[in-house]
Amino acid sequence: MDRSPQDMPLRLAAFQWLEAQCRIHDDVLPRKLLELGFPFRGERITLIGQTGIWKPRQMQLPISITTTIHSPYSDTPGDQYIGYSYRGTDPGHRDNVGLRICMQKQIPLIYFYAVMPGKYLASWPTYIIEDDIRKLTFTAAVDEARVAFNQSVQEDEEAYIRRGYITSNVKVRIHQKTFRERVLYAYQTQCALCRLKHRELLDAAHIIADSQEKGDPLVSNGLSLCKIHHAAFDQNIIGITPDYTIKIRQDILEETDGPMLKYGIQSLENHRLILPQHKKDWPDRERLEQRFGEFLR
Repeated sequence: MDRSPQDMPLRLAAFQWLEAQCRIHDDVLPRKLLELGFPFRGERITLIGQTGIWKPRQMQLPISITTTIHSPYSDTPGDQYIGYSYRGTDPGHRDNVGLRICMQKQIPLIYFYAVMPGKYLASWPTYIIEDDIRKLTFTAAVDEARVAFNQSVQEDEEAYIRRGYITSNVKVRIHQKTFRERVLYAYQTQCALCRLKHRELLDAAHIIADSQEKGDPLVSNGLSLCKIHHAAFDQNIIGITPDYTIKIRQDILEETDGPMLKYGIQSLENHRLILPQHKKDWPDRERLEQRFGEFLR
């Protein structure tokens, strides 16, 4: 596999740096961090820039492709693979040519997806696997990290199946992380029941499960809950009325146990839900009514 000998050490260093940053930032990376980049052999390598197809000045070919919130293009994590629009309408634009060479040589890239303005999920190694000049669109697929470090990996049927599976999982991850980030942001990164503000202890809970009708990944179908209140809500120990009143299941109210039960759950009875600042983000009353019916049953 004829890969660029000058670029590959830099790409592999970028992947290692991203892996460390994802651990620090719980997978969601701030744009400023990516614009600042990382040090490599006395220079600073930026991983994202003004254009969606990004090539740092130290490199011969692009290192990343980015889908932003307000992108003018129709980039989308599709059913299996990722559709990525050309830059402009000229197939011969240097950025499009750069991706085409990456496809021909199977040079790994980073795919950044904006879950919110200024916040990105990173997926790597990402490979361009198709080029449709008629539709002005590339198709990208994500592979296992080991592949980027193993230049002898073959592009065969096994690789095609593996990449389809991994890219589908990336799509699910994008869906989950986007929902979580938007819900936590709406609730100012605190539990809507107890005001706990430790981000690592917070979840985005669905009012109606995403597997059900009306289970859309909307902020109005979500609640920012700490992990114990999320579990209690999922198990219908805690219910929330359509007028945003917190209710505790009767047998739990009558139970005698330690301080966690008393102060963490029982004391919430008849308290009001802590609502987002913007009314458009408030929990949907119809969905709450449906879910509260399950709680009563």
